[in-house]
Amino acid sequence: MNIKSLLLGSAAALIAVSGARAADAVTVAEPEPAEYVKICDVYGAGYFYIPGTETCLRIGGYIRYDAGFGDVGSMDGRKTTDVLDGDSQNSWKKNARFALKTWTGQETELGTLKTYTETRFNFPNGGPTTTSLNFAWIQLGGLRVGKDETPYDQFIGYAGSVVQDTIIPYGIKDTNVVSYYFDAGSGFSGVVSLEEGADDKGIHGTIDSYVPHVVGGLKYKGDWGAITGVVAYDSAYEEVAGKVRLDVNVTKELSLFIMGGYGTDDNLNDPTNALNAHGRGFYKPWGGNWAVWGGGTYKFNAKTAFNLQVSADDAKNVAVAANVAYTIVPGFTITTEVDYAHDGKFGEAGDFNFAKADKKNSVGGIVRFQRNF
Repeated sequence: MNIKSLLLGSAAALIAVSGARAADAVTVAEPEPAEYVKICDVYGAGYFYIPGTETCLRIGGYIRYDAGFGDVGSMDGRKTTDVLDGDSQNSWKKNARFALKTWTGQETELGTLKTYTETRFNFPNGGPTTTSLNFAWIQLGGLRVGKDETPYDQFIGYAGSVVQDTIIPYGIKDTNVVSYYFDAGSGFSGVVSLEEGADDKGIHGTIDSYVPHVVGGLKYKGDWGAITGVVAYDSAYEEVAGKVRLDVNVTKELSLFIMGGYGTDDNLNDPTNALNAHGRGFYKPWGGNWAVWGGGTYKFNAKTAFNLQVSADDAKNVAVAANVAYTIVPGFTITTEVDYAHDGKFGEAGDFNFAKADKKNSVGGIVRFQRNF
């Protein structure tokens, strides 16, 4: 009887323990509250709050594919060698690009704290892939520091909506800056910028001491359009250049602009740099003292626009660029452009030709596919 009682007691104990373990197995812990990404509409569409912070972030960019032909501009065709007989022949100039952009914004007691970055990955003419950091700046209120495009170009605006707007160049954009933007109200705004400059297109543009280049600009903007002026002091060559621009919104469909530039070039005669030797500098890269650009955009409808730019400079160079941009679906646009350049100093010493060096008149073009997101 003692053995039987012991067995029964042991069985009862096992059942009790098993029941306790079974009860423990089905116990579910309280889930932690999930933190979902929240939309931030303070700075425009596409921003969201970085979880756990008060900083708003936006990610975007574009993918672009260019095919250039002919003899004009930075995307003109190229010379190749026939692999069978070794003859020189023309070919397309291709480039595929992925640009990644980021924006951040946050309100502080000193104003809005913003950042912007843009990194570009290019695959030209069969490679290799190249990478460039085109923007990386911080702005608090009106103060901006970092890698940017000089306000000498960005504040006054680019020379039209054509792809190759620099056949006759109006500035060299990349530089490190310490800039201050201010809004004076009633449509008036301005900027002052201290800049390092950059060496580009053979032009020596960087500062050569602790003294920075200096840029200043003023703008008045209304419903009718805008008028803008910028002036720059090149501290390396001790030269001054400036531009004035008028934008007019003629109708909802038609907008026009004209921009003129003038610069001194007494000291731009550096024999070690091909373009400086011909009187061209970081803020005055055109030929001679003056240059002018004009054109506009006509929107046929919500999807199709015609863009035109005509330009000329003191060195008797003339350029024309015209395109049709068609937006197939929102965010995806195909642009077809034709470009022309006349070398006013062809066969003469003393200037640099931005078209093909062996032609007085050059024609080319480009087809661009671009998806923005």
